[in-house]
Amino acid sequence: MVMAGDLAWFWGVAACVKILLAPAYRSTDFEVHRHWLALTSSLPISQWYTDTSSQWTLDYPPLFAYFELLLSIPASIVDPAIADVANLNYNAQSVVVFQRISVVFADLLLLIGVGLISRRFTVLQRRIIYLLILWSPALIIVDHIHFQYNGFLLGILLLSLGLILEGRDVCGGIVFAVLICFKHLFAVAAPVYFVYLLRHYCNGHGLWRNSGRFLKMGAVVSGVAAVSFGPFFYHGQMKQVFHRLFPFGRGICHAYWAPNFWALYIMLDKFIASFLRKLGYPIMVPSASFTSGLVGLSSPFAVLPQVTPAISLALVLLAMSPCLVKAWRTPEPRLMLRWVSYAYTCGFIFGWHVHEKASLHFLIPLAVTAVNSMEDARHYFFLATVSCYSIFPLLFGPAEYPVKLLLLAVHSILVLWSFPMVVGRVKGEALSVYAILGKARSCFLMGLAGLEIWNQLLHPLILGPRLPFLPLMLVSVYCAVGMVYSWAWQLRRILLPTDADSGTHAADMAC
Repeated sequence: MVMAGDLAWFWGVAACVKILLAPAYRSTDFEVHRHWLALTSSLPISQWYTDTSSQWTLDYPPLFAYFELLLSIPASIVDPAIADVANLNYNAQSVVVFQRISVVFADLLLLIGVGLISRRFTVLQRRIIYLLILWSPALIIVDHIHFQYNGFLLGILLLSLGLILEGRDVCGGIVFAVLICFKHLFAVAAPVYFVYLLRHYCNGHGLWRNSGRFLKMGAVVSGVAAVSFGPFFYHGQMKQVFHRLFPFGRGICHAYWAPNFWALYIMLDKFIASFLRKLGYPIMVPSASFTSGLVGLSSPFAVLPQVTPAISLALVLLAMSPCLVKAWRTPEPRLMLRWVSYAYTCGFIFGWHVHEKASLHFLIPLAVTAVNSMEDARHYFFLATVSCYSIFPLLFGPAEYPVKLLLLAVHSILVLWSFPMVVGRVKGEALSVYAILGKARSCFLMGLAGLEIWNQLLHPLILGPRLPFLPLMLVSVYCAVGMVYSWAWQLRRILLPTDADSGTHAADMAC
């Protein structure tokens, strides 16, 4: 009862804040989802992935399309024009209110996932987890201002991991398969799930003796895929569906570079090219610039080797391989959270055409491990701050500027106040950012404040309208350093587990 009451309170407070943000800025993703809702409602299923009546063509897997179809039912009652595919860029107050509220209620799945994965922790630890996830400023900015439906998808991920932690491997595998059929980008963690389930559930060393379990797991996962993709296979559209799901022609980077390895790679390429041109070498400037601000195909590199989707995928798998080896050798349920988070971090750091919003895929699961130890808490606070700041450029209007600062500031204060009560105050030091994070991480976060002062005050005063995309570039590259550090920290944690990983785990405590 205490757990249910706490969950309801945290979700209720978050829901009130989200509803208050309804009139705020909304991105083109708002019209994207409204169009998908109308498309699935107005057209037969055979035309969902072939329709080009809008530039916002359907590019999510079928289960998400079915979700949009489900939303179209109450939408048609609220305002029939919402579900009319011909109403391009329809932005009446009715659609604004409906879609904003739909995201809030979809977050009930996040509530369920958080409740399941945290129920074996102590009461105080559970409350910290609720705070970190349900009140995550990054998630609120992306879903409830910018506008997307990440919350309920992350809820499905937490539900799957919660089932795995409880030893319910088949159910966990089914839920993860459902998640991939909602949003295929979550498939980055599929190798971890495959190796873990093969060893833990199917017993990889004695696979032939346990072929029944292997076939059972394969059958239920295939069943999920059949329900999702079956109608499109029937209509002979599988090639078109996969063409929409994997548009590799978009290039390695989005217009605003995600803060990952490729942002640093681009900067190195530009630095070397500029240096060589000053020495007199005939280095050609690409016809389209990475900093042009345009969404679409990115330009080739001027000096460094070109990168293809195959190279990107190989780097993701190579970076993930230590985690896969660990999952094969010691398939322990309590380590899955760390392994899955690391897999999504690898996808973010080395993946193809990654969006900055994808950091939520590993940030939210890592919130559960943050209550294990002070070192986990330090890392999570650092990562959460860098991740949230990296998505600040999504809200570029003056009206939203104080909102995003306030969300991050309030959340940071609550986390700094809460963590020492759970994992222990730093011995001999008063509560402070420096005491909790240490010198290096504190200085890096202070650099974010300096960067913000430059972008908001000094850049307009000194450079005026010149180099308009320099602030974006600086945010991306600076945050990329923090993200790559987080990836290296997680890798070290996997290779060299601490007592918190190998000994009595917090999740093994009774409530």
